[in-house]
Amino acid sequence: MDSYIEKRDGVFPSVCSLDCPDQCGLLVHKKNGKIMKVEGDPEHPVTKGSICNKVRNMAERIYDEKRLQYPLKRTGKKGSKQFERISWNEALYIITSKWKTLIETYGPESILPYSFYGNMGNLNAEGMDRRFFHKLGASRLDQTICQIAGSTGYKYTMGGSFGIDPEDTVHTKLFIMWGINAVSTNMHQITLAQKARKNGAKIIVIDVHKNQTGRLADWFIPILPGTDGALALGIMHILFKENLVDSEFLEAWTVGHEELREHVVQYNPHTVSEITGVPADDLIKLARMYGQSSPSCIRIGNGLQHHDNGGMCIRTIACLPALTGQWLKKGGGAIKGNSGYLAFNTEALQRPDLLQNKQTRIINMNLIGEELLNADPAIKSMFVYGSNPAIVAPEANKVKKGLEREDLFLVVHDLFLTETAAYADLVLPASSAFENTDFYTSYWHHYLHLQEPVIEAYGESKSNVDVFRLLAEGMGFTDQAFKDTEEEMIDQALNNPQNPYFKKITFQEMKKKKYVKAKVKPLFPGILKTPSGKIELYSHAMEKAGYLPLPTFIPLVKESDLPFLFVPGPNHNFLNSTFSNNEKHKSLEKAPKLHMNGKDAERLGLKNGDMAVIWNARGECELTVSAGENVLPGVVVSQGLWMDTPGTKQIVNTLTPDRLSDMGGGATFFSGRVGVKKKERPQS
Repeated sequence: MDSYIEKRDGVFPSVCSLDCPDQCGLLVHKKNGKIMKVEGDPEHPVTKGSICNKVRNMAERIYDEKRLQYPLKRTGKKGSKQFERISWNEALYIITSKWKTLIETYGPESILPYSFYGNMGNLNAEGMDRRFFHKLGASRLDQTICQIAGSTGYKYTMGGSFGIDPEDTVHTKLFIMWGINAVSTNMHQITLAQKARKNGAKIIVIDVHKNQTGRLADWFIPILPGTDGALALGIMHILFKENLVDSEFLEAWTVGHEELREHVVQYNPHTVSEITGVPADDLIKLARMYGQSSPSCIRIGNGLQHHDNGGMCIRTIACLPALTGQWLKKGGGAIKGNSGYLAFNTEALQRPDLLQNKQTRIINMNLIGEELLNADPAIKSMFVYGSNPAIVAPEANKVKKGLEREDLFLVVHDLFLTETAAYADLVLPASSAFENTDFYTSYWHHYLHLQEPVIEAYGESKSNVDVFRLLAEGMGFTDQAFKDTEEEMIDQALNNPQNPYFKKITFQEMKKKKYVKAKVKPLFPGILKTPSGKIELYSHAMEKAGYLPLPTFIPLVKESDLPFLFVPGPNHNFLNSTFSNNEKHKSLEKAPKLHMNGKDAERLGLKNGDMAVIWNARGECELTVSAGENVLPGVVVSQGLWMDTPGTKQIVNTLTPDRLSDMGGGATFFSGRVGVKKKERPQS
């Protein structure tokens, strides 16, 4: 038994497992073997002891009375939540027997794994599961629901997921928080920015909604959804026109700056203002502030890429620091993500060599509703873990219809009976991160973390690693890959000669230190992983792939004539659908709201507190109106993925399109259009 579990009382090191860039160091307080309190680790070099409400109240989630404790088998109609308790042996036998039959009848591609990063532990999110489904020959899932569009666009400019060290941003003099509600989704970047502010730094927030981050800004700039690329091009226009560029940097470290200079002439302040809703005078002021402030840092948010033009948008914003030479200045540059510095050996962890048919089909997770209904050949079984597609996937009504199929053998492995699990034939109880051994790599700061079990498994719950080991045994797979221990898998993943930023880091070293910082050097002077080795303002690789080679504004798809652009962003107390079923977190968040401009509300006869119906061809929702000046006219914003509560219509992904973004096959959650009207009270 692990030493932390053996110790019934005390304080033990841990790490936050949530899909969040901050990846906080934690201290877990135990009494009689049970977690009593979770607090931040004050010794952690980045997070320094401060944590969010989500994690502070994690113990209530771990010991929630609704948490699953043993396997369940469906006894009623799909969606009825009628289940009976069964043993693990019976559950594993049912799954493997069914899959053997499906493989014999329809082939292995009739089976689809559906997962994401509900737990950011690398072993549990992309380790033994990948090995198993590769060996099985199941259809492969294209995990594109989150950041693929922006990562693809940023890579065309910068060669990969490389930005500045967040710890250096205490030296920054101008922050542009662009499309990120960092107070709710990257709180320690706010802490660092506040430290810099005490030394004279200014914080500018550009967003479609004046959320908590917008309210703390020195200057909040509201913008129309999907037009951020045009704003960036307008800034470039002014920087070149007023000679606020660093010509020496452009000459030495970029390609295409002369072509870009000519190209952005068309993005004059008047034109850009018409596109973005940002007044021309504000655009000029913003460009001059950026051109005259150094060091400056752009924190590029996640939401920007969830548009039809998301990849090009991020690619465009990523060009800005090069124009003013910020990459050579400590605290200057940009952060979209930093996962490139912590790239581990994914082939050793995931073992794609186990997949015999290299032409096995790939299914985009954003299209899961469509694929469940119309894939040819059909998906006959789906195994869901680390995700809740009934709530998080677009076109929720399509997804629901797909999950309702009686001929779909659905297995869900989760901590709770989620909206997806309600349609399952079998539900398996999952262990929490505090019950697992795993390693974590932040996609913002530069630290790797080790998690060792702090508490015993809850009830009969099992980790993803354990479940896929057992399934491999049940399918008769005898490869050593399915016998590897967690320690061995971690050592295999950390042995990555291709990554110069961390070497000779092992499980044992991490066991001693709990977290280790990658040996990261500034990007410049240096050679990027672009074809030219430089920042590519003009990208021949994009041109070859069929994209425009220069940053260009491309309008959103005009999917309908409905009057409002709809942006369903994150809220403060949930993380996607995680915590939306926990009473503590729901009480902190209060209720789902629809933020709209006061002029629009008045025109529609709506006032604060009214219940509004939001609709389009995909479905409808009912949310409480919050009217004011926090969004521009023609824009409505909701926050959070609220659970499917009886008597409500609050699943916002009922309204979101399943179109794919311009790059990478990403999601376009924020490019939908809706109508809004007051909900009529039933007549008595």
